[in-house]
Amino acid sequence: MRTDVRFPANGLQLAGHLYLPDCVDGPLAGIVVGHPTTGVKEQAPAAYATRLVKEGFAVLTFDAAFQGESEDMPRGLEDPFQRAEDFRAAVSYLTTRPEIDSERIGVMGVCGSGAYVPYAAQTDHRMKAVAGVSGTDVPSFFRGADSEGWQQMVANSGKLRSAEAAGEPAATFAVLPETADADTPAPTAEFVDYYKTPRGHHPRSTGDMVVRSADLLEQFDSFADVAKIAPRPLLMIAGSAAVTRGFSEKAVADSPGNAELFLVEGATHVDLYDRDQYVTPAVARLIEFFSKDLV
Repeated sequence: MRTDVRFPANGLQLAGHLYLPDCVDGPLAGIVVGHPTTGVKEQAPAAYATRLVKEGFAVLTFDAAFQGESEDMPRGLEDPFQRAEDFRAAVSYLTTRPEIDSERIGVMGVCGSGAYVPYAAQTDHRMKAVAGVSGTDVPSFFRGADSEGWQQMVANSGKLRSAEAAGEPAATFAVLPETADADTPAPTAEFVDYYKTPRGHHPRSTGDMVVRSADLLEQFDSFADVAKIAPRPLLMIAGSAAVTRGFSEKAVADSPGNAELFLVEGATHVDLYDRDQYVTPAVARLIEFFSKDLV
């Protein structure tokens, strides 16, 4: 059973979907699932939520602030600190639900959320078990793709803030091209194949980001203090062929014995969004992880 819900985060109303098992028996363990950068709750989070709820978990997916059906303006702002606050707010919302055991709440995220979740969990000890799927430190990813272009965006962010203060609309850029061809880098092409085709396209997942997000992201480091999650468990799931695999490896390496890296053989980064042959083993490991640690 899926219900539309709303809950506050720093004064903004976030839109979510609460999935509950058909037969609710006593307070349930709850799991919050976050979406990829530029994504929405109806995409990759739904692929995981619909599987996890069948195992008896209550699952909350939601749109980040400034994105999807959630508030506010400017649309497409990627604020990593707000993204972390969104997860804390989602946990707070679950603690108010009578169907859910507030002492048994886990969190997981896909792509960008797979890094925002560990960041939020460093100081929010209500998050009893933490997982990332294709976890990606967003600013590092952008810097790696085009270091010079990224630094120019950071340098221009202050001027863009002034322009908005003067009444101009927020400047945005398309994260992806509309199509891919033989010259498109493979990592970009696989995102295009998901977001720009019927495979994963959703009208509220516009793919546009506010340019001045760069100065917020530039100050953010998802995994710098990942050791603070301990002794709570951390599970990082990555495709063995994923260009972002190194983020998960580093997060586990920098953790003091509480973290596990689970590789899905042959999977790329985006394969873990929706392709059944790769999502199935990922979900199986998540079920084991959350069943063991949300007790």
